[in-house]
Amino acid sequence: MRLAIILLFTLIHAVVFAQKEDSIYMSTHYNKFEYNIPMRDGVRLFTIVYVPKDETKKYPIILNRTPYNASNAGNFNITRRYMVQHGFIFAVQDVRGRYMSQGRFTTMTPNIAGNNPKNKKDIDESSDTYDTIEWMLKNLKSNNGRVGIYGISYPGFYAAAALPDAHPALKAASPQAPIADFFFDDFKHNGAHILGYTPAYPVFGYQKDTLKRSVWYGDKQRRMYATPVKDAYDYYLRLGPLSNITKQFHHDNFFWNEIIKHPDYDAFWQKRNLLPHLQNIKPAVMTVGGWFDAEDLYGPLQIYKTIERTSPAAKNTLVMGPWAHGDWGRETAKATHNHIFFGDSISSFYQREIELPFFVHHLKGEGADNLPEAYLFNTGSKQWQKFDVWPPKANPPMRLYFGAKGKLSINQPVDDSATFSYVSDPAKPVPYTSETEGLTFTPRRYMSDDQRHASRRTDVLTFETDTLKEDVTIAGEILAKLKVTMTGTDADFVVKLVDVYPQHHPEYAHNPKNVTMGGYQQLVRGEVFRGRYRNSFEKPEPFIPGHVANVNVPLQDVLHTFKKGHRIMIQIHSTWFPYIDRNPQRYVDNIYEAEETDFIKSAITIFGSSVVEVGGTIKR
Repeated sequence: MRLAIILLFTLIHAVVFAQKEDSIYMSTHYNKFEYNIPMRDGVRLFTIVYVPKDETKKYPIILNRTPYNASNAGNFNITRRYMVQHGFIFAVQDVRGRYMSQGRFTTMTPNIAGNNPKNKKDIDESSDTYDTIEWMLKNLKSNNGRVGIYGISYPGFYAAAALPDAHPALKAASPQAPIADFFFDDFKHNGAHILGYTPAYPVFGYQKDTLKRSVWYGDKQRRMYATPVKDAYDYYLRLGPLSNITKQFHHDNFFWNEIIKHPDYDAFWQKRNLLPHLQNIKPAVMTVGGWFDAEDLYGPLQIYKTIERTSPAAKNTLVMGPWAHGDWGRETAKATHNHIFFGDSISSFYQREIELPFFVHHLKGEGADNLPEAYLFNTGSKQWQKFDVWPPKANPPMRLYFGAKGKLSINQPVDDSATFSYVSDPAKPVPYTSETEGLTFTPRRYMSDDQRHASRRTDVLTFETDTLKEDVTIAGEILAKLKVTMTGTDADFVVKLVDVYPQHHPEYAHNPKNVTMGGYQQLVRGEVFRGRYRNSFEKPEPFIPGHVANVNVPLQDVLHTFKKGHRIMIQIHSTWFPYIDRNPQRYVDNIYEAEETDFIKSAITIFGSSVVEVGGTIKR
């Protein structure tokens, strides 16, 4: 143990020292400039540019467009230490309406096809990127005529949004944790509302009244943090239905009001869906995500798959690692997610061996173009794997069937006539985490959390296989095809794929003493589906009590090996609190307007003819 602690502190010291060293390198080798770059409609976007001091060479430009304050983003280059030392021109820009940029901020700006520089009315993120690149090519003398763009999270969306009708000089794009469609990522999942993100709304929901280098929404954000909250479960339960959040906190927040006024997948959301616009893509694309990214998992997978489908000639690569949101952009020495240890310096490996060669090849013409179609980390075997196609097509999906006494069968139906029931009570919802958690900006740790707290509840159906006699690898998509009945008229369905560890599994050094890995039930993938949208996200409809209905729950992709001696588990329930808001279970037109009296218990039955398909490309 003592040796492990010494090694850990040695690694942390090395990381801190390297960051200081990079900062000195940056100030020694780069000059910093600030520009207000004009867009075609006259709006000027504030942009900070770092140019290598050595003017004897020509350098490609790497652009980062952000709503999170370019003035505070100087250190973003330090997190890319390998690119900094390789020599690029770095540009970071406040997007329209944010901080020092003019204009008005729009949530997930809808794309407008065409991108004609002479058209001063049709403005979107693609046109703003185009105009920025055009200006930099003409005004930054030391550029080599090639541009790359990248960003993490919302900046990842801006990187992806630059791809439709891209500037000819844009040769490489790396959307990282990008949002693709807000109805399925970040603040909503399959129609369900992400309650745990409530404190994040002030960041996006207030327009500034002047150019600023500091936040202007701080007093709005402090509304929720006026009193310290150590137990978010209790806090949100006492707060009550979503309508109380509107009354007490976000009544003047334009983003919140967009959410509550458009509960269904109507034209407001559809025109903000970037995926239909990813056609005929010319730049090389490397989309990056984390298998444990609670904010943006849907976006990276769907952007990669869409480009693969619509632009077969494009150089299109997917990278997925054992990370939470954006963790690949920083080095933590020991790569962990919540209670699980995955290895050492995994982020540095990505930055050095994957990200740097991608930009160096496509922007400098150096090195080989040898990235695979998919470079993915197996979260069970804890090693990188390369794929020629993703999801793999060679093997048919594995099917998991439910049986009596919690039996989970692999590829063998058990009893189609069996039924499994539980009572879902919104007043006593299933916690989404094994530990008491305070009010967080966005919950993240639950994505690989222990599920023993859930499997012991009577309102959670739990099925598991016998102990595995050999390794079982799941690679690809997951779809739960449920047949259900209920006594209520609406319900959510949470489906979870879980890796059950053997009792003799060793402990991890980074965990507190109360966390025991023997018998740990690690969440591999879990997702929620709001049942009213089972037939259409545009046109919700109530369930008919006692009538059988089909509910398909997509769980996103995985690459995970269940090792010999482990077991595979499936859990099904209807509350996941306070990560997901509580469904009243009595159908109301708009859950954001539901009152306390609308919430009822519901007896829910899952039929044995249900199946969970895992791995490969699954037909919806």
